[in-house]
Amino acid sequence: MSAPVTPLVIDAGDFDAAIFDMDGVITQTATVHAAAWKQLFDEYLDDRRNRGLPSSEPFDAGADYRRYVDGRPRYDGVAAFLASRSISLPYGDPADPPGAETVCGLGNRKDGYFWAKAQRDGVRAYASSIALIKEMKRVHMRVGVFSASRNAGAILQAAGVIGLFDEKVDGIDSAELGLRGKPDPAMLLELSRRLAALPPRTVVFEDAIAGVQAGRAGGFGLVIGVNRSPCAGELVREGADAEVSDLAEVAVRPRPATGPSSA
Repeated sequence: MSAPVTPLVIDAGDFDAAIFDMDGVITQTATVHAAAWKQLFDEYLDDRRNRGLPSSEPFDAGADYRRYVDGRPRYDGVAAFLASRSISLPYGDPADPPGAETVCGLGNRKDGYFWAKAQRDGVRAYASSIALIKEMKRVHMRVGVFSASRNAGAILQAAGVIGLFDEKVDGIDSAELGLRGKPDPAMLLELSRRLAALPPRTVVFEDAIAGVQAGRAGGFGLVIGVNRSPCAGELVREGADAEVSDLAEVAVRPRPATGPSSA
């Protein structure tokens, strides 16, 4: 019988807000994204091989997903993975059709694969993550959600959790404001600004290497890596202050009650 897990305790007296990455932390969509990326890149690499072009080993839905695409804006993820395989394509335009052999075209094809899988299987939230958010709100911490995805609002709506968050920053906001993607901390800093919380008094929950690096670069008070992979310790090595496998391992200590001052 395994020993009980000692919870990681967040003191609400030390932090005013918490911000959560969406995919893999709030919603059970990281595996859907990984499968969509694998479908895209394996098909594309096979097509290159069939045309006699230099190709390489298939996309690894574990290591390659975490290293090159997880947490990044979609087109940045395409470019990063292709660069890892020494493949260079024109960037193209966000309006490129899914069949275009450009960074944007491949990214748009991946988006179609993702939504086909999400609509077939549905979108679910992690119950432990929702329970933690409700406990944080009970002790008057402000809560926000961020995602590089332009579809974040639709995904949160489909999961039935969009109303839990005080603020949201997503891929649409990033494009409109010119925010750089993770590992740059710009998106996280914008969310903490909207929550009126200083970064040192804000907790970040991230499951992506790029996101953990962004939290560290942004000077946030506590960066918690949510590592659902078998690679224990990976997010701590990338800069997380602590690592858990599920948010059931996190507890919140309320602010101490302030009674009337003595005469």
